[in-house]
Amino acid sequence: MVRVWAFVSAIFALLGFAAWASDFITMQGERTIYTVECRNGAWAGDHCAGSLVAGERYRYRALPPHSEVIFWTVGSNEPSGKFGDCTIQDGRNWICRPNGDAPRSITLQMAEGVPIAGTVTRPFRAVSKWRWMLLHRGWSGSADVPPALVAAPAR
Repeated sequence: MVRVWAFVSAIFALLGFAAWASDFITMQGERTIYTVECRNGAWAGDHCAGSLVAGERYRYRALPPHSEVIFWTVGSNEPSGKFGDCTIQDGRNWICRPNGDAPRSITLQMAEGVPIAGTVTRPFRAVSKWRWMLLHRGWSGSADVPPALVAAPAR
């Protein structure tokens, strides 16, 4: 019986880790965008000709009662920014009007936890949390970034 419970516990731990690594489980109302950079090379479409390295992490926290979204760059000394005129469904679905803090953000809108290309304030390339973590630890892997995770700046 102990083996069965150990097996069930191991399965739950594995599923919990997979949910955390895929960002399926996040803090209530929060979403983090993990970006990558092409160091010592240039982007050729979806491929980095240099070294793909972990970039900045942009975290967004939606505050529905106040119609606000607060954002910051994880690990940066830069102060947080705030959008004050937002329509918020939940932490993964919101849209905000641009303000003075907009240039410090990478997007003005999220849908299903993904920045919407038409509302991106500056170009970036995003990857999944687990891939960002591997890059941050020094593992390079493929220099391709899936096109669905590449966003262009708003015009």
